[in-house]
Amino acid sequence: MKKLFAAIFIFVFFITLKAEQSEFRIAKQYGLIYLPFIVLEEQKLIEKNAKEAGLGDIKVSWVTFGGGANANDGLLSNSVDVISGGAPPAIILWDKTKGKVKAIGSLASQNMALLTTNARVKTLKDFTENDKIAVPSVRVSTQALLIQIAAAKEFGIKNYDKFDHLTVALKHPDALIALTSGKSEITAHFSQEPFTTVELENKNIRQVLSADEVLEGGLALNLISATDKFYNENPKLVSILLKSLEEANAWINSNKKASALLYLKATKSKESADLIYSIINSENIVFSTKLRNVTVFSDFLHEIGVIKSRPKEEDLFF
Repeated sequence: MKKLFAAIFIFVFFITLKAEQSEFRIAKQYGLIYLPFIVLEEQKLIEKNAKEAGLGDIKVSWVTFGGGANANDGLLSNSVDVISGGAPPAIILWDKTKGKVKAIGSLASQNMALLTTNARVKTLKDFTENDKIAVPSVRVSTQALLIQIAAAKEFGIKNYDKFDHLTVALKHPDALIALTSGKSEITAHFSQEPFTTVELENKNIRQVLSADEVLEGGLALNLISATDKFYNENPKLVSILLKSLEEANAWINSNKKASALLYLKATKSKESADLIYSIINSENIVFSTKLRNVTVFSDFLHEIGVIKSRPKEEDLFF
């Protein structure tokens, strides 16, 4: 009888393990904020931790999207299992799916800066019809929301969308090229690292405002989101992802110079290792899963009518 129970236990154990996916599809975007995901990919931490947890050989596939709107579409079309991006796209997706998409956790936090080549633009109110502002996704990206929040503070909540028609969807690498070339209609870019630092090295580019000037709590947060179906069917993979992220963040914070070199190798970027290291070592980016500035976006999105429900912070997370 004991042998029978042991056999049943082993059978059920392996059936449970088998229930988890054998392929894990994860999406990231452009920028230094996604360095923890780069560490996961390059050092194969998920594969290592999955094997140690008894899940066997897990295939991890990585996809890079240009903005939050594209990432949201990828998740809804089941092209990927997990996406990462700014809090606003995650909140909009939570509302759109009536809570069937939530955040697993946070990735990291960062400052962002609105930069321009237009010498006449000193503040946000100086932008005119002749200006075009590059953001990752119009209306839904963190950068687009920061412009709206800043406009609401300057001109009143009814005029939150005063500059929406000036925004253009561009990937950060393309926006950098457009702004620094001087041969594009793009006169501004709401940038993030390392693109901010690279662009500011150009004498014709300067800062108009930053995220920590718009947000009361300072840096803007990036979230990791998934559907409730994936979350419920793959609890071990979710746990392994979070454990691996903690491991990646700890490695980055203890190995900042090596992290800079790893970023350059993985992205094939042309910046110097010293420049990337200086950013990683600055206060403009924090590699931690600590939450910040989530409800400031959800409260604003609800106030302007973009989302129907006004969530508490805990509503947005599994």
